[in-house]
Amino acid sequence: MALISATTIITSLALFHLTLAFFFLTSPATIADQALVWILGESMGMPTTRSFDTRSPGLAFLSVMFAFIGLGDLISLTMPEEISLLYHWGTQAPFRLFFSLCLVLYTVFFGPSSPLYRPDTSNYLSHPSAHVPNPGYAASGWGGDGLKNRVFFTFAFIEMISWFWVWVTLREERPEVVRRSLKGRRGSQGRSN
Repeated sequence: MALISATTIITSLALFHLTLAFFFLTSPATIADQALVWILGESMGMPTTRSFDTRSPGLAFLSVMFAFIGLGDLISLTMPEEISLLYHWGTQAPFRLFFSLCLVLYTVFFGPSSPLYRPDTSNYLSHPSAHVPNPGYAASGWGGDGLKNRVFFTFAFIEMISWFWVWVTLREERPEVVRRSLKGRRGSQGRSN
């Protein structure tokens, strides 16, 4: 049995999304100034962004989306355990893990500090720096460049780690949930006869 249940982890993630919704609506600079954002951004050479210094319509829209996701996740946990954990989250967790992993890889490998854009091919694994411009990098022409910053990378990384944890925990809890479900069905059939 897992130390922390999948329901507890999913509830924590939903509350994390609701917290992000609140801060994106009221004070987005609070999120950008977090120590974790700075540490992960510096370690990966992600550039800072000034977009989070003031409130904007785009951040208000993002806030509503986070609130929608957080509340939807909390409401889905009110379904019967068998449906919620086995079917709904059994498919959602791996999908969200894969999507978050793709976002992390996109941000790392196609960002301004990416080793793919270094003209010096002999040292691909040197530490990236957000403070030294990469001469081989050219910004893309579509909106994806807005995702190549510290705040987005930190969010995608936390999501990836969290959904991996949920997925592993769900796989660990599955036999127990199935056993309780079968026991409940046998008990209800015995009472109806």
